[in-house]
Amino acid sequence: MEPFKNEQAGRYRPRVPKRVPRRIPDDKFDEVFAGLNYNRDRALLAFWVSSAARATELLTVPQDRVKPGDQLIGVIRKGSGELQWLPASPDAFVWLRIYQQELWRLDAPRGREVPLWLTLRRPFRQLSYHAARAMFIRAQILLGSDWTIHDMRHTGAWRMAQDPNMPITDVQEILGHASLSTTQLYTTPDQDEVIARARAHHAQRQRRAPSAAPPPAPGYDPRSLDILFGRNS
Repeated sequence: MEPFKNEQAGRYRPRVPKRVPRRIPDDKFDEVFAGLNYNRDRALLAFWVSSAARATELLTVPQDRVKPGDQLIGVIRKGSGELQWLPASPDAFVWLRIYQQELWRLDAPRGREVPLWLTLRRPFRQLSYHAARAMFIRAQILLGSDWTIHDMRHTGAWRMAQDPNMPITDVQEILGHASLSTTQLYTTPDQDEVIARARAHHAQRQRRAPSAAPPPAPGYDPRSLDILFGRNS
């Protein structure tokens, strides 16, 4: 019968802590990338991980929304439906051009409104999300891993958020997050990397420690101290 209070959360409904997004470690990403069979798939993964675009956003890009000279690719945002140009890595555009040259030699369609990502066999048609997902699963069969395509977005976001030269507000803009708190999830350090940095810190302090014992204070016989601490044994 207590009076009602305007509380942030219910007394018996505590807030569930936000889960840290799952990312692909660099060595595992290299293994997945090496397991791909086609340059189209290599270009896709390079764009997913460097632009941090959603899978469907990247798969629906037409050929006229690519600017290799500026290293930009234009995607339609899932939430707002607006066009946004995203920067991507130079390697992604190199793999893209290799894939395009291979496809154009097979007389694949070219044009402003033609989808950028096509099937590799006739009849050429837009690559669907389910086909891209099946490709990604096949690349992981030999590795025994269970990464998802959306983990590529998490991986790219985490890499950008960990860069000290990249403001978190820039990462928020690239990811298209409405709230900065959502982007800040990617600033959570990886436990293995925290342990490695802590070990390096302790090792560095150990190297800086003086190797020779300081001289004794006036009035103490150095030979007595050697016997006391067992330095002569």
